[in-house]
Amino acid sequence: MPIRPTTVLKAFTGVMALPLLALVAPAWGRPPAALPASAAGEPATLCAPAGTLRGADGEYAQIGLCADSGGLRLTLSAPASCGRAGSGTTYGCRTTGTWTARHAGNTLTGTLPGPVEYPGPGTYDLTASVHVRSQPAGVDLQGTVQASLTMTAPRAEPTHAITVNRTTLGRATTTTLTYTIRRDSEDGDGSARFGLIGEEASGTRISTTDPRCVNPLVGHRPQTTRLPHALDCALTRLQPGRPEKVTVRVSLGPECSTVVSKLGYWMPDGQTLYTGGMLPGPKLTCV
Repeated sequence: MPIRPTTVLKAFTGVMALPLLALVAPAWGRPPAALPASAAGEPATLCAPAGTLRGADGEYAQIGLCADSGGLRLTLSAPASCGRAGSGTTYGCRTTGTWTARHAGNTLTGTLPGPVEYPGPGTYDLTASVHVRSQPAGVDLQGTVQASLTMTAPRAEPTHAITVNRTTLGRATTTTLTYTIRRDSEDGDGSARFGLIGEEASGTRISTTDPRCVNPLVGHRPQTTRLPHALDCALTRLQPGRPEKVTVRVSLGPECSTVVSKLGYWMPDGQTLYTGGMLPGPKLTCV
């Protein structure tokens, strides 16, 4: 049974910039040492002490809340340093949980670690419900921690956009939809993967005559089963001023289903492996 913490401390005002490693959570390890603050407006990972959880048998977990800024995503994590009073054991700490951020009158929520769309610069008041467990075993604490982080990096301008001619679907009907996918940046290239998916249990079927699109193949060879509620399209001619259009048919039975979409795209940087991004499209609702 988790030990109820006896102390929760609120972080002092201010931020510290830590290496990107701080975002790799849940993970086993301790928070890295602080580095000098980055220049205003520069993409950075910002961290602040968020509180200390304590147990009845000398267990403790010192927790920080960290966020990145300067991109399309805001990712929150909670690196921790944990141990037991009087113990010579070196513990690694695994932190999981959920977080809430309040910024400019809006509330964002997510899991640890977890991203949401980055709203832009300003002060974020963070609250996290965390569960810290150690390796080797010996520390198992849960509680709530808080901190405030001030982001200075501007929100990155989106390079791609997805629109659709309607956003509602009807029960027991087939709806024809036209998605328009744009690339508005001179960076990158014309390649992108556009995907749609409905709720599997609803019996939704998504189809098209567009040769660039297929229903995804699943199962082991020689199976030929494809997912009727999903569609995958390979686009290769996206250019600024030349959007691509994809027309699909979504058939619903008596059960309602939402349909979501996303676009994966390249933003080449030589032979760098991790380039590109993922963009959410409009969410279709059922009425």
